[in-house]
Amino acid sequence: GVTCQDIDDAVFEACVERECYPSPLNYRGFPKSCCTSVNEVICHGIPDTRPLEDGDILNIDITVYKNGFHGDLNETFLVGTVDESGRKLVEASYESLRRAIEQVKPGAKYRDIGGVIQKYINSCGFSVVRSYCGHGINQLFHTAPSVPHYAKNKAIGIMKPGHCFTIEPMINEGVWRDNLWQDDWTAVTADGKSRHSLNTRYW
Repeated sequence: GVTCQDIDDAVFEACVERECYPSPLNYRGFPKSCCTSVNEVICHGIPDTRPLEDGDILNIDITVYKNGFHGDLNETFLVGTVDESGRKLVEASYESLRRAIEQVKPGAKYRDIGGVIQKYINSCGFSVVRSYCGHGINQLFHTAPSVPHYAKNKAIGIMKPGHCFTIEPMINEGVWRDNLWQDDWTAVTADGKSRHSLNTRYW
């Protein structure tokens, strides 16, 4: 019965209490304090008044700005009882992120992260979204480097001490392709049926 708008309200209030600013709010016209992506929504879902239902897969993506820096983190949640295929999707997303994090060290190439993620995800029978990627984050919300999550990408750059960036594997149950809603923010699976799982860590 909780709505994504309820979650957004809680995020805004928590930011005010901690004297920080919700980075998404008014960012390039984004109207809310966080992103909430449910089921077939891949990323950048705009919180609304639809009540969450038993079996939903929900991702909450929160970024805050405090003391001159942005901090970005999201988490995927199982709402009530999610079926076995949905649980496997989320578990595979987490495991792909864990394997990607193992690659993070000085001298590693950013483009190699995608090969590790895609190899594992394909072995699980899922697909990796290609339209969106991890990114650098510091005084800027989004900056270099780009961190694609699929193999044979053309990302440039080598990891060095002090680099701060996100790894955000976006994993689909069906096809990897996506569509964009008319709000110019909400990205959804192209087949409109399969579910999605997204997880982020930054380093």
